[in-house]
Amino acid sequence: MSGPAANAPSEHDEKRDAAVDESVADVIERMRATGGRATTARRLILRSLFGSPRHRTAEDLAAEVQAEAPDVHLSTVYRNLEELERLGVVTHVHLGHGPATYHLAPTTHCHLVCEECGTVLEVGDQLFSALATVTLEEFGFTIDPHHFAMRGRCRDCSRRAGPE
Repeated sequence: MSGPAANAPSEHDEKRDAAVDESVADVIERMRATGGRATTARRLILRSLFGSPRHRTAEDLAAEVQAEAPDVHLSTVYRNLEELERLGVVTHVHLGHGPATYHLAPTTHCHLVCEECGTVLEVGDQLFSALATVTLEEFGFTIDPHHFAMRGRCRDCSRRAGPE
């Protein structure tokens, strides 16, 4: 297919874009209720976060925002991410030795990172619930499994390595 119809957004794309717009508007409304402003940078950061569920560093998000608004600085992205985290919209996690990555808070989950190939697996909170219970009961310590990643080997790398 060629011509204008080939580049026309599908009904699915239009619905996804409408859902993203609605989500962005909801967060902007929450920000305004706490005295925040609805800046172009905030809207673009939110569109990027709601538009894709993957984890991104502040630098990744800045590059996406700067594609549409080149004058938005990295420091602006960091300040906005801090504010969004304070409001409970986003959370960050350290997946390894690199910079923190950010994702939407409603999709909170835990992370398993393969030390061999770098694969990141997202797993449900229930995987760490027993660990959280033991650390609380035995040590009086409350863990936050969303803020860090468990490192090890993925299934494929374990198979390639063979039995230990």
